[in-house]
Amino acid sequence: MSVTARPSDLAYDRVRHVVPEVEWATFADDIDAIHALKREHDAVILAHNYMTPEVFHGVADIVGDSLALAREAQTVEAGTIVLAGVHFMAETAKLLNPGKRVLLPDLRSGCSLAESITPEQVRELRAQHPGVPVVTYVNTSAAIKAESDICCTSGNALAVLESLGVPEVIMIPDQYLARNIAAQTGIRVITHPGACEVHERFTPLDIIGIRQGHPGVQVLAHPECPPDVVAEADFAGSTAQMQAYVERERPERVALITECSMSDNVAAANPDVDFVRPCNLCPHMKRNTLSAIRAALEQGRHEITLDPATARDARRAIQRMLEVA
Repeated sequence: MSVTARPSDLAYDRVRHVVPEVEWATFADDIDAIHALKREHDAVILAHNYMTPEVFHGVADIVGDSLALAREAQTVEAGTIVLAGVHFMAETAKLLNPGKRVLLPDLRSGCSLAESITPEQVRELRAQHPGVPVVTYVNTSAAIKAESDICCTSGNALAVLESLGVPEVIMIPDQYLARNIAAQTGIRVITHPGACEVHERFTPLDIIGIRQGHPGVQVLAHPECPPDVVAEADFAGSTAQMQAYVERERPERVALITECSMSDNVAAANPDVDFVRPCNLCPHMKRNTLSAIRAALEQGRHEITLDPATARDARRAIQRMLEVA
């Protein structure tokens, strides 16, 4: 009599060259339980590229960067969405699926960018620059999105700015993303002094050291990094764009200058590529453990709710972005 393979066994086939078998064995019970709970509660799991492999490959149904998750959230048929990411991503999923239950495994999963700006500061910027459109990075709360004209992600920021047809924009809150995108356009960008606590720690010396220690390495940087870091890289793009670059160019050796779980997940899909792993961890993303996801499904925690007026205005900015994308 044949024995049906456990979900954890099937998932391990995808990651066996990046996760030791003895370590995976500690994840197996939670992975199998989560798959059963998803069926029981009519749930899907959306997971950001920064999730650890046991989440990304073990239990997620839809994976990607913030743009991909925003797009895919609209197609979900299940009644419950578990967002393995950070708070603003769960809010975005709720904005696009107001009739569905959206759960965040750990309420402490915040974001330094989202916390760097307030609605009052957005209104002050508008008052200082009357008539200038506000482009807001998705790494912000619904309250900030509601104060905006349009949202963007690192993957579509250039297209969003160019779609406006104006000489000047207010681009918040990531000062480095704004400056890096502005360098690709003739558009003047008014910035806010926000930054990602992961990407702002990288320096040009980090890349120089990687090149010295790993001759021939190709270096790919996220545009949330400071401009001098991006200038040292061979390519700059969102996490999805970095993944596409690896799959298209097939470099012999590559370093991804971003949150380090990204390298693990791309490496799982590209076993022939040697990944150098500079490691800056996002403490907020790492709160999305298997045990937290399992508890979210078992207990229906922590459900995301939004003020209707805030949701209406924030949804408008998100949908305008998706129309451009």
